[in-house]
Amino acid sequence: MLPAKARLNKAEDFSLVVRTGQRAGTRHVAVHLLSTSSEEPPRAGFVVSAKVGNSVIRHRVTRRLRHQILPMLAGLAPGTHVVVRALPAAAGATSTQLSADLTAGIGQASLKMARKSAAQVSR
Repeated sequence: MLPAKARLNKAEDFSLVVRTGQRAGTRHVAVHLLSTSSEEPPRAGFVVSAKVGNSVIRHRVTRRLRHQILPMLAGLAPGTHVVVRALPAAAGATSTQLSADLTAGIGQASLKMARKSAAQVSR
């Protein structure tokens, strides 16, 4: 279970991260990452649509992703917001596959974010 301070729970927070953050897609998840100027702890939210499966499958996928992201949040900078969108292939994925995809997605999105900020600084 994610602590309350580590959860994104407002629709405007989700839409801000998805619209303006950096996106990285893998086979099972799409990760949206946004760095804000605040000093609050990193926060995460999950989007698991009906395309993934029925409610039992969606909740199972969400629980697995929540469990996998908890230790990863500690490695992110303060003020970072992460939205993880489960793709339909996530329904049949193992926890190991979800963890690998989540790690890869966060890494790719972080790299894109670093490149973007370096390009803005050089201007």
